[in-house]
Amino acid sequence: MSRADEIFVAMCRDILDNGVSTEGEKVRPKWEDGTSAYTIKKFGVVNRYDLTKEFPALTLRRTAIKSCTNEMLWIWQKKSNNIHDLKSSIWDEWADENGSIGKAYGYQMGVKHRYKEGMMDQVDRVIYDLKNNPFSRRIMTNLYVHQDLYEMNLYPCAYSMTFNVTTRPGSEKLVLNAILNQRSQDILTANNWNVCQYAVLMHMLAQVCGMEAGELVHVIADAHIYDRHIPLVEELISREQHPAPTFWINPEIKDFYEFTEDDIRLDNYVTGPQIKNIPVAV
Repeated sequence: MSRADEIFVAMCRDILDNGVSTEGEKVRPKWEDGTSAYTIKKFGVVNRYDLTKEFPALTLRRTAIKSCTNEMLWIWQKKSNNIHDLKSSIWDEWADENGSIGKAYGYQMGVKHRYKEGMMDQVDRVIYDLKNNPFSRRIMTNLYVHQDLYEMNLYPCAYSMTFNVTTRPGSEKLVLNAILNQRSQDILTANNWNVCQYAVLMHMLAQVCGMEAGELVHVIADAHIYDRHIPLVEELISREQHPAPTFWINPEIKDFYEFTEDDIRLDNYVTGPQIKNIPVAV
């Protein structure tokens, strides 16, 4: 069975059984009817996914792999902060009349700085170091730029990636590992979406740098389930689990900027039914 399912079920069960409720506290998120959106939360959740063994897509329900990849490429490849460059509508709530979400996400990725006698942005610096200095302990990105927070329509949730390269006995290729740091996460709507998109990113970067994808470590400071999501989560984690799907990535792509969402797919992906009309707090 899928290891991603096992991790997700254990995490949800721990939050529901041992988490702390925010009910009665002053909270920012509201439901569409104006009611305060309370949560049950756990602090400091850490999940580990070995990408050499399986791709971590849930089988309890389907994760839209092309859509989540499109959003990841919107940030990491297009370095855009405008929803008109994005194929989904997930950012519409935070966009202004021009489609901008402010100086957030892709904007920060595209800011250039001086490095190695030239000017690079964060993505190009990561790729440069992975190719030229793979054992550096300084290969990372950061979107949480305090002086720009007031110009962001939403503070970054998944805000940092730290890359670390290792060797593996019997393999000629170096192994690319990474830590995804997240300050806050709505577990039902976003958990596997984020896990899958950053797993895809690792596979893409590994391929263009002549490596193989290794371990993705996901650190969530505030892992929460909203009050109106509890019955949905209880039903979801009780479902039948299936074997993990097979991940395919177009082997012809050698330049990160040539990837599209059509260059990846999940084969043999058997899942439970989708959950429809999930209420979203904003």
